Amino acid sequence: MSAVPRAAPAIRTVPGEPPRRVRFGCARRRGAERNGPGGVGMDDRTGAETGTGIHDLFGASGGGHAPTIDDGILVGRAADLARLGAFVVEVGDRGGSLVLLGDPGVGKTALLGVFAREAEAAGIRVLHTVGVQYRAQTGYGALRQLLTSVADVRSRAGAMPVLAAVADLGHAAVSGRQEAVAAAVVSLFTDLSRERPTVLVLDDAQWLDPASAVVFAHVAGALAGVARAGMVCAVRVGDESFFAHGGLPSYELGPLSEAASEELLVRRFPSLAARVRRRLMADAEGNPLALLELPAALTDSQRSAGRALPRRIPLSRRLQAAFASRITVLPAATRHLLLVAALEGSGNLLVVRRAVAGRCDLKHLAPAERVDLVRVDDTTGRLGFRHSLIRSAVVDLSTSDQRRGVHRALAEAWAGVPEQRVWHLAQAAEEPDERIAALLEETAETGARRGDGPSAVAALVRAADLSPAAAEQARLLAKAAYVGANITGDLREVPRLLEHARRIHPDSDSPAATVAATMYLLNSHGDVDTAHRLLSGAIALQPEPYDLSDPTLLEALSTLLIVCVYGARAGLWAGYDAALAKCISVPDTLRLLRATFADPAHARPSDWDRLDAAVAAVADTSDPVRIVRIGTAGAYVDRLGAMDEPLLRTARGGSGGENHFPAIQASFLWGSHAWFTGRWVELRDVVGNGLALCEEFHYPLRSWTGKFVLACVSAACGDFATARSLAEGMDQWGASRRARAVTCYAAHVKTLLALSQGDFESAYHHACRISPAGTLAPFVGHALWAILDTVEAAARTGRHDKARDHVAAAREAGLDTVSPRLRIVLGACAAMASRNDAEALRHFGEALADEDAERWPFDHARIRLYCGERLRAGGAPIPARPQLAAAVEGFERLGAAPWAQRAREELRACVDDVPRIGALTPQEHRIASLAATGLSNKQIGERLFLSPRTVSSHLYRVFPKLGITSRAGLRDALGGTRR
Repeated sequence: MSAVPRAAPAIRTVPGEPPRRVRFGCARRRGAERNGPGGVGMDDRTGAETGTGIHDLFGASGGGHAPTIDDGILVGRAADLARLGAFVVEVGDRGGSLVLLGDPGVGKTALLGVFAREAEAAGIRVLHTVGVQYRAQTGYGALRQLLTSVADVRSRAGAMPVLAAVADLGHAAVSGRQEAVAAAVVSLFTDLSRERPTVLVLDDAQWLDPASAVVFAHVAGALAGVARAGMVCAVRVGDESFFAHGGLPSYELGPLSEAASEELLVRRFPSLAARVRRRLMADAEGNPLALLELPAALTDSQRSAGRALPRRIPLSRRLQAAFASRITVLPAATRHLLLVAALEGSGNLLVVRRAVAGRCDLKHLAPAERVDLVRVDDTTGRLGFRHSLIRSAVVDLSTSDQRRGVHRALAEAWAGVPEQRVWHLAQAAEEPDERIAALLEETAETGARRGDGPSAVAALVRAADLSPAAAEQARLLAKAAYVGANITGDLREVPRLLEHARRIHPDSDSPAATVAATMYLLNSHGDVDTAHRLLSGAIALQPEPYDLSDPTLLEALSTLLIVCVYGARAGLWAGYDAALAKCISVPDTLRLLRATFADPAHARPSDWDRLDAAVAAVADTSDPVRIVRIGTAGAYVDRLGAMDEPLLRTARGGSGGENHFPAIQASFLWGSHAWFTGRWVELRDVVGNGLALCEEFHYPLRSWTGKFVLACVSAACGDFATARSLAEGMDQWGASRRARAVTCYAAHVKTLLALSQGDFESAYHHACRISPAGTLAPFVGHALWAILDTVEAAARTGRHDKARDHVAAAREAGLDTVSPRLRIVLGACAAMASRNDAEALRHFGEALADEDAERWPFDHARIRLYCGERLRAGGAPIPARPQLAAAVEGFERLGAAPWAQRAREELRACVDDVPRIGALTPQEHRIASLAATGLSNKQIGERLFLSPRTVSSHLYRVFPKLGITSRAGLRDALGGTRR
């Protein structure tokens, strides 16, 4: 941002008083200090003005004047206003001119309008004139407008013969006297500025008539040195003009920032759905006119995201007019080249050259390059439009026949790339074509495998348009709905597509339609049992054996698996297993999900081997659906660490506007891993993005996984109100839809809440809702995440037999061999369940000594806490202290405040338990304890920030107090003594 120096003088006038100078920031010192340099208020988040403006820059006083900023017009323009304010300071000292450059629609006129109003309010005389495109050949038209529009100026000009001739006579009467006219205008400005500061605001200077353009160019250069006289000229970038401004100071008005663009849309169109707003922002590229005009081309349902947006939003007449002027004057060959480049889309000049062969050549791009409509990157050989709206204007200015012809040419140019070729064939088609429809479906399947959901949906919808048979149209629309629900994440489009399919062919009932309908049902008002019945029925109608090479049938079975997971009841799984037994060509992801995610407590060793092989291969795939499915298969057994990068990449895809459903799943899978690995700050960000997508695209079912991990962090960190609210929401939603998995989430959060607050009896009962203590319930994978919590609650409530049974059940299932975390957790659980101190401490020692223990910081800190508590309870407070101190440090690092407090209280109790034989001071006891561990005087000194000599002196006094004569007796003396 260009800040205006606070000490710079400005000109200020008050009627009836001589002009005087004021210092910037003096008139409204308090506001200036609050709002930043120059007094222009800035919103820290958006960079938008917050209520002050150029009025403050001019230092106007009194009158209660408020800046006349039209809400929305100047969003994000504080820095640009500051630059114009700085120009006024320069004018006050020495006069001068400034050229404001910018693209059509970027807001030059709006900025000049506010600038002029604020300048006038500050006592500055502002004169206006404007170039008019279709009157550009009128002699002295713009200058005449200036000389005759203001009475004061008209009277002064009338006294100057040269200017009187311009104002009263035609072009012929003053021809050849442009230098004299310019000198007279400068003289007029000098005269006006003696009375008070004067600024000429000249808009659309690129459209000045030739005579006025020459005069104003001379005047702009001559005003430098004429104190208190200035000119601000707005000129479009790239337009040819008679106004020669090359040697004048210039300032380019750039596009709005992303934050300011969003602010503008929210202010003017508050009902726009978030994803529609993002799309408009992408198309507008920060152009304010486009941001205000593009929504006008949308229907109400499109604005609310009830219907999908078109691939290209047509330009309004105002937008067309803004960008058309430089296009319509180009040669026909150049316009054809631009249309080919616009419809080709990628900027590939080789393809463009092949598509225009025989009609024109790339040399015909030159006129468009000269006016800066397009640019060719010499390094990459790519053609790019200066602004996406120029591309849109080129297309809008063409006829439908021209566009079809270009698409046919591009199809030939892409003959070697089937996926590109078929898109252009589809756009060129004038009537149904079964062959093109089939090619589009193949392209959609390729795109879906690659994770390009939006393109896949678009291809299927276009294929339906080109299919001659009603049954085929219905099938393809149902398939588009399924892809939208399962890859793109566009649930709102699902009912419309399915309804369209039913209207076309009422008897159509494909698996794809059922999958899409089930996804919609589960995320609206439906329940698990109804969804299970729908999917099972649709699968049963297929010929046996079920061939899962059919992707829609595969998705039906995959969706049925997820329905069973959410139901978490054996009865649901019986139907699924019966259907799976009838399948051929079952993919590995489906088998893995059934074995390691649906019921991990009963998986076999061979299942874990296959899972590890699949996880290792994920790095080589870009398919977001496969990444998510393999991640899901390994979620309960700690395999997500090996998938960190693919999961984050897939999660970020949602922010980029693609593949929202996999992005949601990946966000929450990564979040569950981050919960266990202590990356809680990042967790809030990634999971928060996933929840925003759930909210935007209406996926409440999936949202509970993200809310679960957020609730866990909230419970551990002491934000009990948030955790409790989320848990209650899970309980209500899950119970009403018979989604037991969601109620298990709620039970686990409530267990953590109770443990964090020391309410162990409540914790035990909540934990048993997941799986009764002593058992690992079938088809409740979540029980693996709650083992430590269940055993702690059982042990602390005196139910040691239940705690031991729970450990035994987990070990019988072989879970201690499945992952390092489960091995460590089960070791700690065995310690808590044991009534024998020696056995318990051995288990704690093995768990803490495990080389992987610190990978799971919350579990690790908890185990240290439990170990320290057991040591202290067993009469060994000194060995307990390092365990408890480490626990405090671990909890504090995570932000787990209630747990850190609990560990601190145990640590303080240990200090109280320390023996004080012979009146040992606390410092003497600390030094003796460290010496008893074998540390040298120097090492002890470094630890306690003492010199070795001081340590030696303390030990000299300690020995007689403890009745020993050497270090060898310290351990026994300290460990065996009680108060």
